[in-house]
Amino acid sequence: MNRQHVTHALLALVAWPITFAVMFVLDGRVDLANLAMLLVLASALSALWLPGWLSWLASALAVLAFNWFMVPPKFTFTVDLHQNALLLTALLLVNWIIAGLVIRQRRLAEAAQTAAQREARLRQWGDTLRDASDPAAHAVALQAALQEATGSPVAVSVLRTLGSPSDGRVTVQAGELLDTQSEGLALCVREGKALGAGSGRYDNLSDAYLPLRGRGVTLGAALIVGLARHPQMSELCPHLQALCDQMGSALHRSLMAEQEQLAREQAQMQATRNALLAAISHDYRTPLATIMGAASALQEQGDRMGGAQRQRLAAGIVEESERLARLTDNTLQLARLDTPSVALRCDWESAEEIAGAALQRIRRRPEGKRVQAWVEPDLPLLWCDALLVSQLLDNLLDNALKYSPADAPVELDFTRDGAHLVLAVSDLGPGIPPAWREKVFELFQRGDAGATAHPADGGRGVGVGLAVCRAIARVHKGELLLHPRGEGGCRFECRLPLAGYMRPPATDVKEPSP
Repeated sequence: MNRQHVTHALLALVAWPITFAVMFVLDGRVDLANLAMLLVLASALSALWLPGWLSWLASALAVLAFNWFMVPPKFTFTVDLHQNALLLTALLLVNWIIAGLVIRQRRLAEAAQTAAQREARLRQWGDTLRDASDPAAHAVALQAALQEATGSPVAVSVLRTLGSPSDGRVTVQAGELLDTQSEGLALCVREGKALGAGSGRYDNLSDAYLPLRGRGVTLGAALIVGLARHPQMSELCPHLQALCDQMGSALHRSLMAEQEQLAREQAQMQATRNALLAAISHDYRTPLATIMGAASALQEQGDRMGGAQRQRLAAGIVEESERLARLTDNTLQLARLDTPSVALRCDWESAEEIAGAALQRIRRRPEGKRVQAWVEPDLPLLWCDALLVSQLLDNLLDNALKYSPADAPVELDFTRDGAHLVLAVSDLGPGIPPAWREKVFELFQRGDAGATAHPADGGRGVGVGLAVCRAIARVHKGELLLHPRGEGGCRFECRLPLAGYMRPPATDVKEPSP
């Protein structure tokens, strides 16, 4: 008996003595019919707090006591007048009727309260699962909800993949299980149906096994120990199954979302692979044909050519070979930087040395003489992967030379902006339309080649250069931005943080301080 029941019993016990005390005070001052009304009132009050059988027994004893103490002749159970006999009989019947009505209303109120609690539990549980990114992690919460509803020990087994607990695929389990109970859970998952107490299947079991059902699939099961002994088992089973089905539906949605995401990633990977293969097969063919043609001409007719003609063919071979090397490097770097666990070879690097090396490489090309460089004095050292940053600058410079007039300068400048080092490449080309200022950073996006490409480019390129540049910037915790220039052209800014954000583990070699 809990504290609430004890309190109710004490209130009922106090109500009867108080009622009889008042009746003794009023005895002789009011007639028996009015005194009987006090007895009816006490009976109704006790019915609010006592169980039905005890309330009816208390009413019968109260009528006998009323007859003994109040009805003449007093202190006997003899009744002189027929009116008094009728009063006592009516009083007993009225007390029982009132007690029965009050008890019925009390049970209805308790049932409504229980239904409201179950509805609130279902709603709260549904809200919890709706906001859960990983429903399987809430197995303990389901165990707690089932224990709260039944007051019995509960164990829950949750699957992240299709199968059964006997397949060794249980990834989350809450509660202790016996071997026989584990077998019952496995059977429940395989058949996707409840079994045990109250299920209509294996009703001789005292425990109940409830499946966690999704749409056409079962992703776990719950064990409620000793459910057969619960006084409200038949009303409780649908509520428990509803809690389990909410969990099963959430698990199924999560599984479908994971499979959908996996299928989407595989489709995207396949599309990227196909596009990359198509682009490489097209863009490799042209420089390879040029290299093979020039090399073949040199091999077969080199002795009949003049020095200038041979130099022109050799320069073409070098230029196309460098273009192939850049295309290969960009493709390989893009594939490497796209992996989650990419490892950088970072060290403290000088901005002046990075700019000087980039300028030296670009000026090997005839059009590279248009590049003008400026480095702000006293720049701090940059913690970065020098090869990747060099590749970023090479791509930006190559892009600027390719998409700007042959007589227009291209500017390379290094400046400091607060906690960032800004590596900027500016050109005076036709610019990029607003609709394409973000798309140009996407893979295989080259904008409107007819409007922006310089004739020397011939519309060639697979559109991976800027995608690689943004990937390099982001893997260094920086960002690559595009700003249109008022006089025409574009300015690409790579903003890299100056803090040592990716320092390697401590070694015996002392790192230089910035």
